Amino acid sequence: MIRGKFITLEGGEGVGKTTNLTFLTHYLGQHNISVVVTREPGGTALAEKIRHLLLDKDSEVISEHAELLLIFAARAQHIKLVIEPALARGDWVLCDRFTDATYAYQGGGRNMRVSTIEWLENLVQGNLRPDLTVLLDAPVEIGIDRARARGVLDRFESEKINFFENVRRAYLLQAELHPERIKLIKANQPLADVQRALVDVIGIFLR
Repeated sequence: MIRGKFITLEGGEGVGKTTNLTFLTHYLGQHNISVVVTREPGGTALAEKIRHLLLDKDSEVISEHAELLLIFAARAQHIKLVIEPALARGDWVLCDRFTDATYAYQGGGRNMRVSTIEWLENLVQGNLRPDLTVLLDAPVEIGIDRARARGVLDRFESEKINFFENVRRAYLLQAELHPERIKLIKANQPLADVQRALVDVIGIFLR
């Protein structure tokens, strides 16, 4: 059995991850590729409960270390119960955010030590890394306006503008550090152009 491909979509608030995840799922289906679509935090019953705790802005104040550990706890379940079994079956996994989001939100947004995130990444993931990461990037103001237009904001979406600027900078740094894996697409261009770029970057795996 040929191992499947692990593809992640990353980006700040309102960059169109959900829309483009749906597009990619349909596109890969047209090429007869079996796809498992999932998200982080989440993907399993336990991980979805952790997601609820993390996004609930009315819950008790969550310390930065608790937030980071909860994210990796959810990730450990997700990898063991969903991601690794799917890849072993030969399915492709499309994931709405993964560990690059931790470097961006907890490393950049929360100003946590990168070395701490790296240690947890190696502990929880072993050698597992995405085969391809698509980073959808847009100016923070555009993304936040889109997020607000969707309705009630969650705990992360309710952060101040400076938090999101730091998140974006951390994402762009990840792209600089891992240019072979992370492909940046400007998300503030017309949707048709975004999706053409998606087809281009994923095409290497379809040849």
